[in-house]
Amino acid sequence: MKKLPLLILGALCIYACNNAPQNNSFSKVLSNTESIVGKPEYLASPYLTPGDKTYMVGHQDGTFPDLGWHVTGEMGGIWNHPIKLMDGFSAQISKEGADYCLDSAKQFVNYPFANSHEFEALKLTATRKQFVPDGEEAVYVEYELTNNSEKIQKLTFTFNGFVDLRPVWLGERSEMIDAKDEVKWNEAIQGIEGKDANNDWHVVYASTLKPVTHELNASTCDYERNGMGANASLSYTLEIPPYGNVVIPFVIAGSDESRAEAISSLKKVQANAGEMLQTKANRYQAIANQVKLTVPDKKLEEAFRWVKYNTDWLINDIDGLGRGITAGNPDYPWFFGADSEYALQGAMAIGMKDIVYSTIQMIDSVSNAENNGSGKIIHEMSTNGVVFNPGNLNETPQYASLIWEVFKWTGDMEFLRKYYPTVEAGLDWLLKENDEDGNLLADGYGMMEIHGLESEMIDVAAYTYKAFVDAAEMAEVLGKTAQAENYRSKAEKLAEIINNDFWVDEFSSYADFIGTAKDANHLIEGAIVRADTLNKPWAVEELKATQRSVSQYPANKKQGFVLYHNWVVNTPMEVGVADPEKAIEALNTGRKYVNPFGMFVTGIDRDASAGTDDSGFAKKMKIFSYTGAVMTLPTGVQAIAENNYGRPDNALEYLQRMTNSFSYALPGSMYEVSPDFGMHAQAWNIYSYAVPIVKQFFGVEPMAHLNQAIIRPKMPSTWEEASLERIRVGDNELSISYRKTADGVRLVVTQTDAAFRLVFPHEGASIKVIQGNLLNETKGQTELSGAEVEVLIN
Repeated sequence: MKKLPLLILGALCIYACNNAPQNNSFSKVLSNTESIVGKPEYLASPYLTPGDKTYMVGHQDGTFPDLGWHVTGEMGGIWNHPIKLMDGFSAQISKEGADYCLDSAKQFVNYPFANSHEFEALKLTATRKQFVPDGEEAVYVEYELTNNSEKIQKLTFTFNGFVDLRPVWLGERSEMIDAKDEVKWNEAIQGIEGKDANNDWHVVYASTLKPVTHELNASTCDYERNGMGANASLSYTLEIPPYGNVVIPFVIAGSDESRAEAISSLKKVQANAGEMLQTKANRYQAIANQVKLTVPDKKLEEAFRWVKYNTDWLINDIDGLGRGITAGNPDYPWFFGADSEYALQGAMAIGMKDIVYSTIQMIDSVSNAENNGSGKIIHEMSTNGVVFNPGNLNETPQYASLIWEVFKWTGDMEFLRKYYPTVEAGLDWLLKENDEDGNLLADGYGMMEIHGLESEMIDVAAYTYKAFVDAAEMAEVLGKTAQAENYRSKAEKLAEIINNDFWVDEFSSYADFIGTAKDANHLIEGAIVRADTLNKPWAVEELKATQRSVSQYPANKKQGFVLYHNWVVNTPMEVGVADPEKAIEALNTGRKYVNPFGMFVTGIDRDASAGTDDSGFAKKMKIFSYTGAVMTLPTGVQAIAENNYGRPDNALEYLQRMTNSFSYALPGSMYEVSPDFGMHAQAWNIYSYAVPIVKQFFGVEPMAHLNQAIIRPKMPSTWEEASLERIRVGDNELSISYRKTADGVRLVVTQTDAAFRLVFPHEGASIKVIQGNLLNETKGQTELSGAEVEVLIN
């Protein structure tokens, strides 16, 4: 993208006051940037203006209604964690006694790093554009007013800010107590400053134009909101020539430490907004180019590119706490163990090493501090550092697998040595503290947060198996041979338990959990109530049949039970522990619990219409609930599972189902609950896309510590050609081109390090070397090096 000259924002007053047409750098940058137009029916739904220090959430129609449930009605607006700055703002145009609020946008457009809203009023087109500069505690908002008439238009433009300085969720636990906000005029900045009465929380906002008047505690556009905030407006007199335009820029900046810091941020962004915008545009172009996918399925290709952007949207950099990928927006803009353990695997596959490292650093340090160095990994922490849940059982083994996965991509021995002690301690804690009967199955909550579902859970067992497999590899690399053998032995025993004790022939499925008949009876009652309430008669009938069977069991005999058909029953296939025959049966069973967008979280929530129901989910929910949800994570897990057992066409179908929710409500994003409910941006989506595409379809298995990568593509049968460019493995960068020919599959791999070794497993195929340095060839694999390697596989 062409570098644009620095926009000198101070000159805008000259432009506006002289009514001269403007050549605006914001418009230039956006004209060179991809975008997606929103749907009219979703204008009254949220959008996100992303930033790592500050972000903004409002509605696509240009309003800022109360939204969110973690802090009821307060999760929108402008956030500068750990505080909120503003509930939002309004703009009003007044002309010849008529007032028009810019609160009914006719169009919303989303860009990878910015957004715009377009309004029509009083023979004017008003376009509001906004972005958040990287690393700044400020939002830049720009209104461009275009005169669509033959006459000069004289008008008053009023910007009204809704100050609401308040703490993040759980603020009271860290003595962050909200108080009434006060607003006042600041002559030096020609704008408004706001302060919480009892705290050094500040917000300032101003334009580079000089207002003709200001009003404190103002109310325009009939805006009502909750909380202890205060309003203040700035008004400007403008003259717009026939078919001309003016630009009115605003910067909103804040600080949880001082007034001076907020004002400094405001002035910095005012002076450098154009350069900051171009810098952000360039950075997002780099994201697009890194691990760049080209496939026949253009909708999937676009979704993958935007999910990479979405991952960057969720980065939050908190002074004194750390920098990391948060779980989701708007209600989970803080840090999680499990969400990170999925998301960071995907982020690593798309080359986001720095944020992966800093997120792990934060999760590791907080977990060890919170859990006394036991190795237990936290579940959830707010941005003020308060830990809400010190950890469910699945987080700790998943952490071990995350560390091994990151190490394979980087080959960083210092990284491995730093975090292996947490892995070691965590696996020790998992079984010593949570496995009372010593059968290697920890008892407690896993991914499914259903009350009472806390015995020996299938996902905890599957992830524990994978953790021991991966910990054994780490121990081997670190020269801890005896420990590696111990871990492998445990993994082998767990594999046997999972495939014998968790398998339930009657349902062709792995069990939700292992427990006693007494445990099961209590859960069955709850499941029947749930299914009956949701009007799922097939599920009620099945559960009552199970209830009759269970009534004949000895009360305290432990065995596997299939009750909910929760998505986690597919984790044995996700981690590859399932016996092949059982895996295929279970995967076929899983296909019953889908709708056009993917997998149900809880299978008993589906009904006869689920296979064809492609309507939205949000309008069905009277109160916030995940009951009946289809989610992107279970769908991605299912795609990974299908690929693990040689069924890439089925994996592609799941990715396509998931992609059906892309841009459904928020253009350029995919909701947590498909297609339009819950978080409008969700971190673990990158796991659901990057792992199936990068590691399975293109078959990249990094082994950076060995200076090699294994390449074993498993492409969908409909893809005749495909490419993936600039994949980082250690210090090397690979690009892979795949093409079907009459002679077989031609695979071309280029790389920046010609000495890096590429290993092509034969796996029943023959491999003919067309180009590259042959290093080794056995019956099992061909090993090559070179700046460009080409093989024919048939």
